[in-house]
Amino acid sequence: MEGDSAATRSTRSVLQDVNQPPDESDSDMTRRSSQLGGQTAAARVLVTGANGQIGRRLVERLARSNPRVPVRAVVRSVRAARLLEALPEEIRPEVSVVDYRSAEELAEAARDCRYAVHLVGILKETAASRYRDAHEASTRALADAAAMADLRRVVYLSILGSDPKSANACLASKGRAEQILLDAKTPALILRVPMVIGPGDVTAHIVRREALARVLPLAAGGRSRTQPIYASDVVEAIVAGLERDDLDDLILDLAGPESLPQREFIERAARLYDRRPHVVSIPVGLLLVVTGLMERFLASPPITKSALEVILADDDVDPEPARRKLGIRLTSLDEILRRCVGPQSDGGDSRHAAR
Repeated sequence: MEGDSAATRSTRSVLQDVNQPPDESDSDMTRRSSQLGGQTAAARVLVTGANGQIGRRLVERLARSNPRVPVRAVVRSVRAARLLEALPEEIRPEVSVVDYRSAEELAEAARDCRYAVHLVGILKETAASRYRDAHEASTRALADAAAMADLRRVVYLSILGSDPKSANACLASKGRAEQILLDAKTPALILRVPMVIGPGDVTAHIVRREALARVLPLAAGGRSRTQPIYASDVVEAIVAGLERDDLDDLILDLAGPESLPQREFIERAARLYDRRPHVVSIPVGLLLVVTGLMERFLASPPITKSALEVILADDDVDPEPARRKLGIRLTSLDEILRRCVGPQSDGGDSRHAAR
């Protein structure tokens, strides 16, 4: 899968000690957007995996900057390219189809670009899409391409808990990809995020469906902690990573402002519809056994053990150091749910709204 990316938590403390800047006002953030446009007006931002949810939001955000920041979007298939080419003309990027594992093709795509945003990643590994190709090979090729094209910085979207030493295959692969960038010639900013949710996206649809369910099976009764972050906040973090001068070779753990058990998260969403699902606890061990059997006997299982472990891992970090370093604001959990899951949201159903 191209685009947005989602178990050991030993690397949570890798956020480097920094002198934190003061919070920005609305006028500060507007000025920062203008500075980015001014810096890159004659160049471009290269975005890999631009057809994903975050990629499309980023493309639009840069296109609507004043002045407009031109984007060269790279994808690996004609089908993905068509998705971007169908965007309205005022936000449509330049699109190139490349092999993510080819440094030469990526370097050609990066010609005249100033920055790169690397959004390529997968959560579920398949026979046709391996972690080492999606994460490590694509990142190594981009690092080489960035050096050839003399890019100023690469911004990489990773997953909370990524660590080369992780027992989880996905998190270990992401950790190795991070290290490739940190060892490369071109400075890099690595943003580790948890579950990302935005209006109309797949995650919002799943949360709404669970909130409206009468009976809701959850692993371990929904005890694992989640810390969802608003998609637009992730986009603003990336934009800050393109503009700010003090973000070279950093790893920032960024998440939403509130961490809570999965069960409480769904119950809070359900209250928007005056609902309370009956939660049925499913043993984690049983789920892991079932996913292991599906991996063994199905050519394309709906979920894998590694993906399940990432989903069930606890997300509980302090987002404030990263937020301050990036100079962004974070949307509250209640506001995220209202915009993404509630009755008036994209896909919401006002017939079930709380009275």
